[in-house]
Amino acid sequence: MIDKDDFGPITRNRRRATITSAKSETVKVRNGATAAASDLTSGPKTRESLTKALQLNENSKQKCDRYDKMSCHKLQESMLSSASGFKNYRGILNWCVVMLVLSNARLFLENLLRYGILVDPIQVVSLFLKDPYSWPAACLQMQIVICYNVVCIVLGSISEKVGLLIYIFNLTVILCFPMVVVLKLPSITPVGGAFALGVYTILFLKLYSYKDVNRWCRERTQVKARSLSRSLSCPSSPSVSSRMQSHVSYPGNLSLRDMYYFVFAPTLCYELNFPRSESIRMGFLLRRLFEMVGNCTLFNSVKPVFILQEMDYSRMTERLLRLAVPNHLIWLIFFYCFFHSSMNFVAELLRFGDREFYRDWWNSETITYFWQNWNIPVHKWCLRHFYKPLLRRGAGKLLSQSAVFFASAFFHEYLVSVPLRMFRLWAFMGMMAQLPLAWFVARFLRGNYGNAAVWLSLIIGQPIAVLMYVHDYYVTHCQDDPTITEAL
Repeated sequence: MIDKDDFGPITRNRRRATITSAKSETVKVRNGATAAASDLTSGPKTRESLTKALQLNENSKQKCDRYDKMSCHKLQESMLSSASGFKNYRGILNWCVVMLVLSNARLFLENLLRYGILVDPIQVVSLFLKDPYSWPAACLQMQIVICYNVVCIVLGSISEKVGLLIYIFNLTVILCFPMVVVLKLPSITPVGGAFALGVYTILFLKLYSYKDVNRWCRERTQVKARSLSRSLSCPSSPSVSSRMQSHVSYPGNLSLRDMYYFVFAPTLCYELNFPRSESIRMGFLLRRLFEMVGNCTLFNSVKPVFILQEMDYSRMTERLLRLAVPNHLIWLIFFYCFFHSSMNFVAELLRFGDREFYRDWWNSETITYFWQNWNIPVHKWCLRHFYKPLLRRGAGKLLSQSAVFFASAFFHEYLVSVPLRMFRLWAFMGMMAQLPLAWFVARFLRGNYGNAAVWLSLIIGQPIAVLMYVHDYYVTHCQDDPTITEAL
């Protein structure tokens, strides 16, 4: 006997051919074809098959409707579960903004009704014109112009060594001059001094990078004897707009316009051709501006309370734990306001394309990963102008990493001790303590435990240094002041 499955494919192919021919003949009838095709498609068998197909479709629809009526559940995860894959939390962010506005609106109205408008624009302008130390930005122009002139002079007038000595002197003045002014003038407040020193420190790092990149360009032109047509900076992803724009080659980059763009750009690493965005998005600018205003308001509403009359160990521990949470919130607000809102605002104004100012440091499982990802501009500068040059000169990785932490500790102490006018080395020792802590976390802790250790170092470590400085500043400057003592 012959199995019926042997002819299965042939039979199915014939049926498919019949159905296809029937469909083609039906199309011909609709288009005004011959009457013979109309008779073929309107036969009794074809009508019966179509009727059965319609009945089957109706029966299946009825069964589905009955199933939907009887069952309303299906296998699915809760929306806030990680397995659900839901990622749209824009409404929660809007809720936070609304709560922030409502919680601070009362304080704003209360201060306005009680004190009125206290800021007089005419008085502010007269203060800046009266006291030259209140506008130190004019001194920045002198240092920038000196740096530009030195780089241009090196091209032909003086030797490389003489230009390097002048450049080192200029960078030393950038660090030492504001420090002397802050220490000698008692009218400068700690906040104003820290801001001025921060601006000069950023300028120091930028001009150092400017000097290095132009020196690399000169060395390359001397070796290859041709112009530089590509960037020497940290690698960045090429975009369509960056490829379309004209590339600058050395020494065509030596212009005040190019240098001032780098001074205002949100980066510390200089290159000849920065990645540029196509246009300025006004909506993006307004969002970042509102974020900066809201973050400043929130920053002002979170105030840690210092009570420092008695400082035994038990009371100091209690004050430390009380200080930890608000201090950590202030740090988080500062991070978002500076690294996301402010730097994106400046980058959008200048059409600066590289917006990677931070990475996912909150997922750090090691101390090293945190310091490499929470401040990308500084990390790029240290990697490009400090760490890799040490490796090229024969230094080991451990020695190079220790040198980077030492330099970071120096600048932390510089930005804290000089404005407070006291040198206790708490910030310096706190940064150097990151080396053994990084070794311990990387050696003994993994995964969530390592991430928890990183968070503990941020929540507890920073308040310890803050408490040390506040205690010493209170004892040195405010202990004999009755108004401050009553306020505390």
